[in-house]
Amino acid sequence: MPYYSEDLIEKIRSSNDIVDVIGSVVRLKRSGSNYFGLCPFHNEKTGSFCVTPSKQIYYCFGCGAGGNVISFVMEYEHYGFQEAIKFLGERAGIALPEAEATEEEKRGAWHKKRILECLKTCAVFYYKRLYQPEGKIGLEYLKKRGLSDETIKNFGLGYSGKGYDQAVKYLKSKGYTDQEIIDAGLCTISEKHGMSDRFFNRVMFPIMDINSKVIGFGGRVMGDGEPKYLNSPETPVFDKSHNMYGLNVARRSNKGYRIVCEGYMDVISMHQAGFTEAVASLGTAFTSGHANLLRRYTKDVRLTYDSDNAGQKAAMRAIPICRSAGLHTKVIHMDPYKDPDEFIKGLGAEEFQKRIDEAENSFYFELSYAQKSYDMSDPEGRTAFQEEVAKKLASIEDELQRDNYIQAVAAKYSIREEVLRRAVALAAERGDFEEREGRYSLAGNRDSYEEGSKKKEEVDGLIKAESYLLTWMTDEEEVYKAASGYIEPSDFSEGITKRMAEAIFEGYRSGNFSPADILTHFTEEDLVKEASRIINTPLDGLESVSEKEKALTDLVIRIKTASLDRLKNADDGTDPLKKAKEIRKAMDELKKIRITL
Repeated sequence: MPYYSEDLIEKIRSSNDIVDVIGSVVRLKRSGSNYFGLCPFHNEKTGSFCVTPSKQIYYCFGCGAGGNVISFVMEYEHYGFQEAIKFLGERAGIALPEAEATEEEKRGAWHKKRILECLKTCAVFYYKRLYQPEGKIGLEYLKKRGLSDETIKNFGLGYSGKGYDQAVKYLKSKGYTDQEIIDAGLCTISEKHGMSDRFFNRVMFPIMDINSKVIGFGGRVMGDGEPKYLNSPETPVFDKSHNMYGLNVARRSNKGYRIVCEGYMDVISMHQAGFTEAVASLGTAFTSGHANLLRRYTKDVRLTYDSDNAGQKAAMRAIPICRSAGLHTKVIHMDPYKDPDEFIKGLGAEEFQKRIDEAENSFYFELSYAQKSYDMSDPEGRTAFQEEVAKKLASIEDELQRDNYIQAVAAKYSIREEVLRRAVALAAERGDFEEREGRYSLAGNRDSYEEGSKKKEEVDGLIKAESYLLTWMTDEEEVYKAASGYIEPSDFSEGITKRMAEAIFEGYRSGNFSPADILTHFTEEDLVKEASRIINTPLDGLESVSEKEKALTDLVIRIKTASLDRLKNADDGTDPLKKAKEIRKAMDELKKIRITL
């Protein structure tokens, strides 16, 4: 992987005006010194998406998306950092260093390139075959399923034919070697027939990666053959657990969620009906790889598996996987229909949207599914169910969330709240759930909880003070000059405010300060958003100089006092008596501070 220096990254960033880049995909309208438009990252009717030319940053006051031109390309195109730099470098005509590949790496890259070309060529072959006399059976099947020619074309659907080696012969005629066809997963080999087509008499569904390159196929047999669905095997370019059907389109959806279906036809039907946020796993169970892939595009997943028992079990397996990946999950109910395809055909897109909006909280879905295993008319069965409920509640890590669920579940299942709380506490004491480090404990007493809450309020207040000062510094260099005489980046709390302070101080001291450059110090999406929020936070109206000086003095004193408190409690090997005297002296000096602007 090539190395890009900070100087080169800054050159690329500054050579791509953020208004031009964003304006090429978002309709922007000038308002004062800024530009506004509809946010491309969530649905909205009023333009809360702001682009600030003077700072070369963007920020959405609706969903919190924000960053510089690099982070915009990363978020909009779903690129990694390297991909975004390459894209913007090419856009600005800036040559990028290339890592010198070994001969083996060059051969591997060439072979993968040929495999991808082979797969694309085969996809065209299948598509054309669909509209030939031999493909009539496949075309009639797709039309019967309600698909339009436009949808068939958009998804590149095709037909494999009934000959045992038609695709193999065609690919060889186009210059592909036996090994390339084999490694593309397009054939099988036997002593009797040699190389034969893997797919026989099937409607073909090309599988594409997020960049819309064909990496494999799924085939649905016409007639009574087995298996009903056949997928490409794992190949050098195809990994089932790290790709999802339809994600090449769904990744660009501006919906705040993605819908996970069971099969290809569900995805295609939903896209045709306007639900382009739908994806499906590729003939395999939902995995952590799928969850992590989805997390690049959303934090909200709606499951719409089949309403039969197998589909419900699949949802139950997927929910904890999503939860572990940090995804908020809901379940879409489709009764009285089996799947999204049948539902949309039966009741239409508007009714399906209602089901999406009314999707059930996944925790409630898990409880409802578990309840089916108990005889709720029998006291013992009811007790056993409630004990399982208590265990699930005890496993919720966040204390506030757990408390809210206890209240809601007690009301939903007619359990006395105090009884349920004792059951949850007992489950926690027994360790009937997976404990995790660094989380609130149910066994903690009220005093420790209140003490923890008070401490949290103090920490939150300090972070707000630090954030306010950082916002002010990015707006006014005079504020930085005045404050930097009393505090350093080391005085800020560990985390994003300290990292931002380091970037701001470094920028001003080098004489090249730029708010947009601050954001290049962050690659994590959440941190980029938080840094953008801090930079874009509107400051309270402090009109007179004396008001500004008092506010700035108060901020500096609060931040410096907290820094000295941390120093006092640090076990750094310093003589305790000597350190105490130095800190006391520094505290006394703080009382004398009067910052002027």
